[in-house]
Amino acid sequence: MQQGTLMRKVKSKSWKKQRYFKLQEDCMTIWYQSKRTGKTESAFSISDVETVREGHQSEVLQSVAEEFPPERCFTIVFYGRRGNLDLIAGSAEEAQCWVQGLRQLIEPRSFPLTFALVSRTWIRDWFQKADKNKDGRMNFKEVQRLLKMMNVDMNEDHALRLFQDADKSESGTLEGEEFVLFYKALTQREEVLSLFQEFSEDGKKLTLLELVDFLRQEQLEDEGTEELAMELIDKYEPSETARARHVLSADGFLMYLCSPEGSIFNPQHRALWQDMSQPLCHYFISSSHNTYLIEDQIRGQSSIEGYIRALKRGCRCLEVDCWDGPNGEPMVYHGHTFTSKIPFREVVSTLGKYAFKVRHPSPGAGGRGWSSVGEDTWHWVAQGASLSPTPQELKHKILLKGKKIGRLEDTLDGPGDEAPDVSDDDNGAEAEEERRRAKVRGTQHGSALQKDKESLAQALSDCVIYCKNVPFRGFQEARSHSRPSEISSLSEAKARKLIRDEGNEFVRHNAWQLTRIYPSGMRTDSSNYSPQEMWNVGCQIVALNFQTAGTEMDLCDGLFSQNGCCGYVLKPPFMRDEETLFNPSDPSSREGPGPITLTIQVISGQQLPKVANSKEGAIIDPLVRVEIYGVPADQAHQETKYIENNGFNPRWDETLQFQLHVPELALIRFVVEDYDKTSRNDFVGQFTLAFANIKPGYRHIHLLSKDGTSIPPSSLFVHIRITE
Repeated sequence: MQQGTLMRKVKSKSWKKQRYFKLQEDCMTIWYQSKRTGKTESAFSISDVETVREGHQSEVLQSVAEEFPPERCFTIVFYGRRGNLDLIAGSAEEAQCWVQGLRQLIEPRSFPLTFALVSRTWIRDWFQKADKNKDGRMNFKEVQRLLKMMNVDMNEDHALRLFQDADKSESGTLEGEEFVLFYKALTQREEVLSLFQEFSEDGKKLTLLELVDFLRQEQLEDEGTEELAMELIDKYEPSETARARHVLSADGFLMYLCSPEGSIFNPQHRALWQDMSQPLCHYFISSSHNTYLIEDQIRGQSSIEGYIRALKRGCRCLEVDCWDGPNGEPMVYHGHTFTSKIPFREVVSTLGKYAFKVRHPSPGAGGRGWSSVGEDTWHWVAQGASLSPTPQELKHKILLKGKKIGRLEDTLDGPGDEAPDVSDDDNGAEAEEERRRAKVRGTQHGSALQKDKESLAQALSDCVIYCKNVPFRGFQEARSHSRPSEISSLSEAKARKLIRDEGNEFVRHNAWQLTRIYPSGMRTDSSNYSPQEMWNVGCQIVALNFQTAGTEMDLCDGLFSQNGCCGYVLKPPFMRDEETLFNPSDPSSREGPGPITLTIQVISGQQLPKVANSKEGAIIDPLVRVEIYGVPADQAHQETKYIENNGFNPRWDETLQFQLHVPELALIRFVVEDYDKTSRNDFVGQFTLAFANIKPGYRHIHLLSKDGTSIPPSSLFVHIRITE
């Protein structure tokens, strides 16, 4: 790999260019250059690579399958929304060398990255970038260039003083451990040191009891605090001697604060922590719109990658638009547009491979095989399963949403059996009243049923069990005639009107039946609407264009990053009651305690990335904005002042305060931007989480890119307080 390999980079059946690919000596970077011009065209970091697929596992490589055997083909898949890299090696041996080599390089990232490991990698990367003449040493001029690259605008005298203090050999250059000393001096965290000394009697260490005091008083850890303190010392104290004495040094204290235990996101909520035995309609469900599209809605590309990416993000509701194709084979694409097409069989095959490739069991999101879903689920239903199933009951099941002949109750004796269009459990006067209504509706329902029978295959109808599509004709009509096993789809505009005019009725409706919201047809650019207003009334299936980065997808990722990323989040109790009085436009209608106050002290930032495509030598002027998304009364944002020319270790020390009337529905988004007085600020990084997942105390916020991928070691340091 390090010698350079000539391979074909493939973009389409007709676009195959030869490129030299080489793994750099740092084992962290791969560049490739044109065979014809010799010019380096691009490079990527190993940290950008999510996985490597062997064989014809992309549409592009499938299109050249007859020309190149699978043993020579592989696909490099990147994090986020970056396109895949499809490659064809000269031989099967060369392909295996790259596949196995890349997998070994990315495999360590399957374990949690420690702060020390991230820092060590970061130090090495910066040293190699700044060491222009590659002699393994760095003179002061190279150090000055390094500071600019690292987003630091430092006084030259101060920089020289740090340089000379680290130059123990007095050679006028830094090498090896000397550069590490320089880096440590540069990254000295005064705000963390002062916090450490506040609880340390001698200013050099925290005893076990001193650490317990810090955890109780500041971090508000009130259960098993002594055991937690021992665990943190064993896990994060770098000195064996200190560990043996059960004390925590300043270095160990910083490593704890930068760890998952020191994160703003409650680590216990990363795992599956919610009750999964409630009816399906009691959960928010991660949902995508036109999942097959990876670009716009009119001429965009349809691709199985859309399904793979959505499933990997925890999406549990996918959209498959099927149309007649050549030779009777169904095709998937956006009908009546110019989007490209993919065979239905490829979509189904992809779902079979990726539906369950998540870190935790995913309720209600897939099955043992697509072809057996109808029969398998029918047997389960016929054995007496609930008409309002739970995610726990639906594990290993695929639910198909679509049209259906008749109702679920009508066919409980078996697929395809016909029965009167009335409820099975009606009796006496109620049954008589239902029969009277049925006569009134008879002509209308009879003609609709006949039309369904004429246009819908019975076998397909039998596969639709719990998500029968029904038109929405108002909440009163739904209460009278609809069933929990049915679902209505509403456009974002229709949903907004209902929220505005009948907010409480909408919440009540969603306490017993599923509702799906989809984007306006005017969003041809695949933009998104705000999902928050739909969640505020309890809509479960709020479908978004997953291919489009932005605030809306940040909110989606923020809500569903909890509960094992299983794609299901339990709604608060007052949204699961069919007689609830809650209306998002009137926060006082919520049952429970009064408003709470969220106080956020934004203290500092660490090693913030440069803005993409910024000029060489440019340094950002960062500010932090905190945005609250929730019911209308809670919607708010505040921001700090900007810090001039310091993206490396800016200090704000500013306090922002918010009042939350319905904290159970609130999402908090932290955004870092590069201030620009003449134009719109540039995005630097963000992190979004549900209020329910916040850990109070001194916490680090590990920032994400626009695509939702991590950008270590970029972070914010904050102090969080929650009071009633």
